Amino acid sequence: MSFLYTATPALRAVARASALRQSPRLFSTTLIQQKSPVDSAKDTLKSVDRAVSDAAVSGIDKGVEIKDKVKAAAGVETSKAEGKASEVAGEAKGKAAELKGQAKGKAEEIKGKMS
Repeated sequence: MSFLYTATPALRAVARASALRQSPRLFSTTLIQQKSPVDSAKDTLKSVDRAVSDAAVSGIDKGVEIKDKVKAAAGVETSKAEGKASEVAGEAKGKAAELKGQAKGKAEEIKGKMS
């Protein structure tokens, strides 16, 4: 006898018995606590966004801090620069008045020679 001929009735009996028997079902009224792939991706993106935002805010705060330090240092330098600028402007005005006087003198001299 072949193997299939002897094994087939036994396999049919096992299959029939398992089909008739019911398996126990679990019953629960709580929500499933597993996250869907979309929710997992959203949580990951939120954490990455939060990390990037924190880094950006930190960079902005450092920039403001540096700007304030530069502004304070520039305030001291600005007052020095304003004093120097007014000094140079005064010298320029004096030199301009001197050259204006020399030009008038030359103009009068040339006018006198032409007459």
